[in-house]
Amino acid sequence: MLSRSGPASSVGFPSLCLQDGPLGIRFADNISAFPAGVTVGATWSRDLMYKRGFALGKEARLKGVNILLGPAMGPIGVLPAGGRNWEGFGSDPVLQGVAAAETIRGVQDNGVMATAKHYVLNEQEHFRQEGEWGIPIAMSSNIDDRSLREVYVWPFAESVRAGVASVMCAYQMVNNSYACQNSLILNGILKDELGFQGFVQSDWLAQRSGVASALAGLDVSMPGDGLGWADGISLWGHHLTQAVLNTSVPMDRLNDMATRVVASWYQLKQDSWAKPPPDGDGGPNFSSWTHDRIGRLHQGSPDDDAKGVVNQYINVQGEGDDAHGPLAREIAAEGTILLKNENGFLPLSRDGPGLSDEKYRIGIYGEDAGAGDGPNACADRACNQGTLASGWGSGAVDFPYLITPWKALSRAFNNKSTTVSGYLTNDRTPPEDMRDKDLCLVFANADSGEGFASWKDIRGDRNDLILQKGTDSLVSQVATECGAGNGSTVVVIHSVGPVIVESWIDLPGVKAVLLANLPGEESGNALADILFGDVDASGRLPYTMGKNLTDYGPEAGILYKSDDVIPQKDFSHGLYIDYRYFDAHNLTPRYEFGYGLSYTTFNLSNLILRPLKSKTPLPSPRPKENSPPWYNTTIPNVECALFPEKFRVLTKYIYPYLSSVDDIKREPPYEYPKGYDEAQPPSPAGGGEGGNPSLFEPFVTVSVTVSNTGTRVGKEVVQVYVSFPENVLDEPILDNNSSSSSNSNNNNSSDSSSISNSPNNNSTTTNPSHNSTRTVDFPLRVLRNFNKVEVQPGQNVTVSLPLTRKDLSYWSAVNQNWVMPVSGKFQVWVGRSSRDLPLMAEY
Repeated sequence: MLSRSGPASSVGFPSLCLQDGPLGIRFADNISAFPAGVTVGATWSRDLMYKRGFALGKEARLKGVNILLGPAMGPIGVLPAGGRNWEGFGSDPVLQGVAAAETIRGVQDNGVMATAKHYVLNEQEHFRQEGEWGIPIAMSSNIDDRSLREVYVWPFAESVRAGVASVMCAYQMVNNSYACQNSLILNGILKDELGFQGFVQSDWLAQRSGVASALAGLDVSMPGDGLGWADGISLWGHHLTQAVLNTSVPMDRLNDMATRVVASWYQLKQDSWAKPPPDGDGGPNFSSWTHDRIGRLHQGSPDDDAKGVVNQYINVQGEGDDAHGPLAREIAAEGTILLKNENGFLPLSRDGPGLSDEKYRIGIYGEDAGAGDGPNACADRACNQGTLASGWGSGAVDFPYLITPWKALSRAFNNKSTTVSGYLTNDRTPPEDMRDKDLCLVFANADSGEGFASWKDIRGDRNDLILQKGTDSLVSQVATECGAGNGSTVVVIHSVGPVIVESWIDLPGVKAVLLANLPGEESGNALADILFGDVDASGRLPYTMGKNLTDYGPEAGILYKSDDVIPQKDFSHGLYIDYRYFDAHNLTPRYEFGYGLSYTTFNLSNLILRPLKSKTPLPSPRPKENSPPWYNTTIPNVECALFPEKFRVLTKYIYPYLSSVDDIKREPPYEYPKGYDEAQPPSPAGGGEGGNPSLFEPFVTVSVTVSNTGTRVGKEVVQVYVSFPENVLDEPILDNNSSSSSNSNNNNSSDSSSISNSPNNNSTTTNPSHNSTRTVDFPLRVLRNFNKVEVQPGQNVTVSLPLTRKDLSYWSAVNQNWVMPVSGKFQVWVGRSSRDLPLMAEY
């Protein structure tokens, strides 16, 4: 396992196994290598999002994993070259939030704890932590209050609403305070405003302090070591014990840490699991450190060479109707996006066009079509060789197998009427070979990953959005030479994110382009399903494809260099990320967010809005909450913290026990940071998992008719966007019946007013203590809901989607609450992408 907590044997609480990751069970044998998050996001299918999560959870459960370290919704992908964007689901908070929530529900329906990561603003790999970059202090991601809530925290709110057991805090700073010791984002936003009931764990070595991180809301330090890998020197461990005994960490904070872990364990019914040895035959049945059956039982310590069975080789890939390979194939196919299809060139026929008695000549070109040195040739997949099916880093897995495009396609065509040959390199392909072909399939890719590993000069984050390994030139050459200029070229791209295709996209020979993202183990089979039309092309872009990196805005670039002691990355684009920036600056993308072609045609009609509630500016008053558990907070005798007699201590292992209590002092009492030991008014935006429950009440139902006007069965993605009213003023709102404060328990606004919303009195007044207002700026339109629906030829299907109070609200820094504009009209747009919106109605 990647990490394993120690047991609390005195109360019968077992050790817990924590393991990556978002794409599958890292370092384990006989598991599935599922399509990456970005591919799942490209399906726009809630059903497949859940099914993939369920399969991940099932494999984790069968491997004995208690806590799965995924899904990832941070980074959210606001920097298109960000190294780990592929682990998430796309560059929009709503798409990310839906996919994360469905994944979490699937994982946890197996009793496995899911982890929402990386909280928050972990948008680039450069400078994310000290050791990797030789800097004294990690970078700071700087953001304003409103954008933090509406963009970056939004998918975490949906994760909390889905009941996620754990949230992982990120490496870098947020507004110059480390994410794992930032009281505003942990105590204030996550635990109070979002009502998070689970535990906060650090990313591996992301903890940067002892007492400060405990007081700020960190509950679990992972992997336990302090600032160096496997050094056995912990910022907590026995130091946390000392801190409790000397009063610098209150007993109620320690109780809260433990309660959050134990509550999650019970909530997921892990108390019914078989316990690990020596009390049972449960626990993890694999090792992260060796694939041998017999291995060291105390990995990492030089003190003990005891060995035993560490790998039982349990196959968790499923079989029959429950096999996970077909699910991986289905997701990869539905996550493939048809970007270009000139004159309906696709789908292909396995027999060729049958236009003459001669065999149809097909050539397959590019290293990305082949196996290279195999999918597991490089540790953590940290190299770009062969076909690209995953990015690199802790989110990657060891592939049990990989069906390459060449393997699938070379046997897919009818050899009686076609010939298939391949040059699986990016260079040295003779032009005369291309000129001899009727159909050319050319493959290209772009890779990235986590910052601890590099490939060539790519240190996690990409250096640009160009296709790698010279494949732009390969595509252009093939498209020009194929059939001596009379052939047809299909381009297939595997990529971690958006790529620039301007140098060849309009060449006459390029008849079709498929973006297959990162398809996982069933790559080639899924591609064949789409190429031959066995499955409709139904993937949609989870991000915008611009014509140049600069199209995304000056703040959308990676901070590659910094002379500051603390590198500063300002996210001053605020709400204007991805398609919102393109809209605001009237930029024409190559392909817009939500775009994708189909093999059939659809018509959207009969848009109807059904108001369910009257507009009111504020959520209902925060519900009264149950009292927390009562514990005895008396500090125990210091002697209780000593190592038990005859306890065997292993070097580099971390224990809570003390060797001596001579230096424990309680006088004078520890002075806590200002406000820590004072009662803090709860946020009016809180009161339930994900936020105030009234935020999630439907206010409007949007219904639309989807008609399949083509001749093939197909799947359409109905996308709902909202434009906010104009001339909205952000001003303090006061309800005279309320006495609750609007401040969160870590207020970061200089404004303070009393707010609430009584169902019997929806009038609002301006607090006279504030004499300034400002107009609220909104993006042109924002995605607020979507659904994917299968429609038979000639069939009409009605799709109904709700819009909640939160969907129709903005975060008011003045009121520290979600505020719905009550004057003016909302415009509700329905269509197929962010720029193909044929229907609009007002609310």
